[in-house]
Amino acid sequence: MRFRHPDGTTVHLAYCTNVHPAETLDGVLTQLRDHCEPVRRRLGRDRLGIGLWLARDAAHALVTDPSALRVLRTELDRRGLEVVTLNGFPYEGFGAEKVKYRVYKPDWTDPERLEHTTALARVLTGLLPDDVTEGSISTLPLAWRTGYDEADAEKSRTALLTLAERLDALHELTGRSIRVGLEPEPGCVVETTGDAIAPLAAIAHDRIGICVDTCHLATSFEDPQTALDALTTARVPVVKTQLSAALHAEHPHLPEVREALAAFDEPRFLHQTRTATAAGLRGTDDLGAALAADALPDGAPWRAHFHVPLHAAPAAPLTSTLPVLQAALTQLVGGPHPLTRHLEVETYTWQALPPALRPRARTQLADGIAAELTLARDLLTDLGLKELP
Repeated sequence: MRFRHPDGTTVHLAYCTNVHPAETLDGVLTQLRDHCEPVRRRLGRDRLGIGLWLARDAAHALVTDPSALRVLRTELDRRGLEVVTLNGFPYEGFGAEKVKYRVYKPDWTDPERLEHTTALARVLTGLLPDDVTEGSISTLPLAWRTGYDEADAEKSRTALLTLAERLDALHELTGRSIRVGLEPEPGCVVETTGDAIAPLAAIAHDRIGICVDTCHLATSFEDPQTALDALTTARVPVVKTQLSAALHAEHPHLPEVREALAAFDEPRFLHQTRTATAAGLRGTDDLGAALAADALPDGAPWRAHFHVPLHAAPAAPLTSTLPVLQAALTQLVGGPHPLTRHLEVETYTWQALPPALRPRARTQLADGIAAELTLARDLLTDLGLKELP
């Protein structure tokens, strides 16, 4: 979906396909048929943006076989789908029964992360629509925090500088500009937008910036205006933004609230949980740990890294951080010029929701994704953007 900002800029809205597990190219092609095209049809649009997640095997097939890339591009065109952004954070196994800490490997200290991201950039140049010259990729925020030292920081910096050089060369070769954004996430070396400024300043390259995920922003209790103003002051480019909402518990000391939270404590993904105290942010690596006795202070609200559907906040006594998303979006695209041109709805946790809230069929999932995109579209048009055909 494309929108025209009042300044004339085109802003792209997509939804991320990491909600549909697939490790191979055949799996990706099946996604387009079974999920993405049905969502487009529900929206009544001739064209729908998707943020592709390409696992290692799929990316390798596409970058080593030009005919495979042509097949994918043809299928996208045939089904009324377009790609301007890729989710390069998960490497493989994102559809496994237990992901947890595995999603942070390989990190930016491992040469494989650089090679995979380079492959994604090469693939994206071949997938961009004919009238689009800029693509974006979100990636791991350096590494998970534990065991990360100065030597690791130098390895990461060197790898990202090498990536920047490769992206420059790719632009010279293809005329397409690909930018990569570190995606701050609770528990990682770069947990907040503020944490991203120093390592990105050390790289100081226009093609390496930040991907702002509004669920992660909210989970860390960051104020959107303060965070985005700081990025602007530091001249850190917002390569893309993932529109997502976290789980919010206003009164975590109440037994009924803890019971409601426990229903979201599931075995597949990490759900880092945070609370803001006078002494600073306190947190646990997972929701179950937070619910253990005295693990977190409970005199102030808790937020958990659980991407809840944008259009359907959890039932009371819980809610979502949709207001944080709205405030961030106002800062990002509601001003005289957009701070980012690539927006991606990223609710990958539909099948991790409490059983009563999970979609029971592909049709229900398509309905839910279409409803999320409709909400995002309405937020954009309310900010003065005009939807394009």
